[in-house]
Amino acid sequence: MQKEYVLQFAKELLSIDSPTGYTQQAISFVEQEVQSMGYRTKRTNKGNLLIYVEGKSHDKTVGLCAHCDTLGLMVRSIKADGKLALTNLGGPLIPTLDGEYCRIYTRDGKAYSGTILSTSPAAHVYKDASSKQRTIDNMEVRIDEVVKSKEDTQKLGIQNGDFVAIDPKVQITDSGFIKSRFLDDKISVSALVGVLKELHEQKLTPTYDTIIMMSTYEEVGHGMAYIPKEISELLAVDMGCIGEDLACSEYDVSICAKDSSGPYDYEFTTRLIELAKKAELSYAVDIYPMYGSDVSAARNGGNDIKGALIGPGVHASHGMERTHIDGVCQTMKLILAYLINETKS
Repeated sequence: MQKEYVLQFAKELLSIDSPTGYTQQAISFVEQEVQSMGYRTKRTNKGNLLIYVEGKSHDKTVGLCAHCDTLGLMVRSIKADGKLALTNLGGPLIPTLDGEYCRIYTRDGKAYSGTILSTSPAAHVYKDASSKQRTIDNMEVRIDEVVKSKEDTQKLGIQNGDFVAIDPKVQITDSGFIKSRFLDDKISVSALVGVLKELHEQKLTPTYDTIIMMSTYEEVGHGMAYIPKEISELLAVDMGCIGEDLACSEYDVSICAKDSSGPYDYEFTTRLIELAKKAELSYAVDIYPMYGSDVSAARNGGNDIKGALIGPGVHASHGMERTHIDGVCQTMKLILAYLINETKS
């Protein structure tokens, strides 16, 4: 099931900064890997990667998607003392960013390191150091360069609108846990690439023509607003939620019945549940009350599709996330069951 391959690929992909809107390097990394397996690829105008897999039947075309973009930050303004005020990209849990290392990417190709801190960062100086609310307006970046003024920072080439990437802090434990920011959704990208490798090495052919898509703007809601018109059903592979009132764990593949955009296709979701049962997978069916996927974006974009959503269970989403390789493997097995064993619907 490509376990070691997926772990190594995920470690490398997670280490590539790709805040939403700044995903070129991550997309190129995935593209080069799948091209090395012999798959044909194409990029859309906004940077989404399409990977084509020929099926046994050309009666229909199915799509699968995951997203390479992550949560992040952007320079809102440069302060008088040279520190950076911020605006968020997507919805990171801002309190978890206090003390995190980051990288600032300039428009002329430079990169600088820094630290994200509260504007009251010192316990020996500020009475509210521990109590001050950690909101985006109360956070700033301390740059690791000799800057004492706004002009000093500007001389580095840093300007408003530069991207700020948060250090993912990737770790894979001997017990099989994958700890990192941005498992949402790079762990699902890794699972899909692992499936492609399995198809390639085992010489397996999907039932139908398949397009696997890696999107670049999911975290801001329009990643898969456009999909190729021949796709009749779209399976999003994204993180499964764990927490209050939910059945999923880090060791399961989650099948989402409904999220904030409404229910997923009844027949398609039922088909996935039956495939999971038949394959004796560890799975959970859940509702995600505060969640939207690339299927949501595709439906909102006017695409006439059946849509469904699955993914490995991920704990502490949009913060310091964690999953387990077992949940990733369960997800890959369900994807393969869907691609190979699907009966005509």
